[in-house]
Amino acid sequence: MKGLFKAKPRTPVEMVQYLHELLLFVHGNTETREKKRAEKIAELDKLLLDIRTVLFGDGQIEPNAESCAQLTKEFFQKDTFRLLISCLPSLDSGARQNVIHVIANLQRQKVNSKVIASEYLGNNLDIMDTLLPGYEDGDIAWTYGSILRECIRHQNVARYVLESDHMKKFFQYLQNPNFDIASDVQATFKELLTRHKSTVAEFLSANYDWFFHEYNTKLLQSESYITRRHAVKLLGDMLLDRSNSAVMVRYVTSLEHMRIMMNLLRDSNKTIKLDTFHVFKLFVANQNKPPEILSVLVTNRSKLLRFFGEFNIDKEDDQFEADKSQIIKEIATLQQPADRSCHDLESF
Repeated sequence: MKGLFKAKPRTPVEMVQYLHELLLFVHGNTETREKKRAEKIAELDKLLLDIRTVLFGDGQIEPNAESCAQLTKEFFQKDTFRLLISCLPSLDSGARQNVIHVIANLQRQKVNSKVIASEYLGNNLDIMDTLLPGYEDGDIAWTYGSILRECIRHQNVARYVLESDHMKKFFQYLQNPNFDIASDVQATFKELLTRHKSTVAEFLSANYDWFFHEYNTKLLQSESYITRRHAVKLLGDMLLDRSNSAVMVRYVTSLEHMRIMMNLLRDSNKTIKLDTFHVFKLFVANQNKPPEILSVLVTNRSKLLRFFGEFNIDKEDDQFEADKSQIIKEIATLQQPADRSCHDLESF
C-alpha cells in the first residue's frame, strides 16, 4: 500500500522552484528553531545533488538535453543564482561542492542555442561584488574562487572585474598566508589576465602604471618564492602573448623592470630562473633599447656572458638553447651609447 503513495519525482522546473523556496527559507529565517532549520538544510543538500544528477547524469544514464535546458532556463529566470550565492555561508562543504559543479555546468548550458548564463550575468554584474570579497572569508574562500572562475569565462564578466576596484585587492589576496587560498587566488588572477585577450590588452594599456607597480613590488619582489615563481611565469605569459605586444614594447624599455629581472635571474629556484630568462630575453632582443638599458647591459657584459654560458636546464630543449645562443650573441656585440654620464649603472 505504501508504494501507491510514493511521491512523484519533481520535474527539472519543479526542482528549481523548490530550490528557490528552500534558499529563501535558509536566507531569511535565521530565527527559526534549530531542528527545523537543520531539516531544511538537509533537504537543500539532497536537492542540490538531484540537480547535479540532472545536469551530469548518474554514471549510467546520460543527461537529457531538454531537461537540462528547462532547468537552466528556470534557474536564471527566477534569479536563483543570486540567492544561491547569498546562501553559500549557510551550506556544508558537501553542498558547496555540489553548488560549484552545478554552477560550472550552467555556465555552458544552451537554451535555444544561446548560453543564457552570459546574458544573465551581464545584467547582474553586482553579483561579482559578493564573490570577489569572498576571498576574505577563510572558511569558504575556495568556493567563491571556484564560482568566480566559472563566471569570468564570460567576457562581459571578466571586463567588469578587470575594470573594478576589486582588481587592486588581488594583490592583497595573493599575499594570503594560507597556501590553498593563495593558490586559488593565483588561479583566478591568471584566468583574468589570460583568457580574454582583447579585454586584457585594453586593461593593461589603460592601467599600466599602477598595475605593474603593484606587480613588481607585491609579487615579483615578494619574500615568498612561490609568489615570485607564479608571478614571473604569468608575466612571461602576458608579455609573450601577441595581443599584448604594445604593452610588451613599453615594458622592455624600463630599466627598473630589467633590474628586477636581473635580480630574479640570480634566484636560487631553477624554475624562477628559467621563467625569468624568457622575460629577460625580451629586453636583450629589443632593437630600440633606451641608452640606460644599453649601458647596463654593456657594463655587465662579461658577467652576463659568463652567467648564460653556464646557464642550463635539466632537460633537452632546442628552443631554449637557440634563445640562449641568440642572447649571448646579442650581448657580445652591444655597443656602449655615446652619452652614458646620466645613467645609473647597475651591477649584475
